[in-house]
Amino acid sequence: MQIALFQPDIPQNTGTILRLCACLGMAAHIIEPAGFPVSDRMFRRAGMDYLDHVRITRHGSWSRFEEWRAAQGYRLLLFTTRGATDYRDFNYQSSDILLFGRESAGVTEAVVEAADARLVIPITPGLRSLNVAVTAAMAAGEALRQVRNQQA
Repeated sequence: MQIALFQPDIPQNTGTILRLCACLGMAAHIIEPAGFPVSDRMFRRAGMDYLDHVRITRHGSWSRFEEWRAAQGYRLLLFTTRGATDYRDFNYQSSDILLFGRESAGVTEAVVEAADARLVIPITPGLRSLNVAVTAAMAAGEALRQVRNQQA
């Protein structure tokens, strides 16, 4: 199970998600361009010393990430407020990549079209969205729970 961030632009969220990946043993991917340098103080502060414990791959562009993913044969699961399937009703696999969009703009139409599934975390009507780090934690928790149950 892996997490990918499409052009993240808030360093604190990215640091928090990378800390999540470290704690849960998940690989992380950052699809450039990011809206901040990885040397950013807020990014380092949110990730704390956990950044040394996560395998991070940086992809120079969406097309480079897609080339890599195609070569590996991984499914891409996009978490989006415009998702078609409730994330709790989806059947996850251990080789899945959970993809989260840019906080300020989401993802491009090319990313939406490339996704093998578009998943949504239902929220109270009239509200826009959850914080991306919260969404990543909820998604990872459900995906890992399902995979563990499949292996049992």
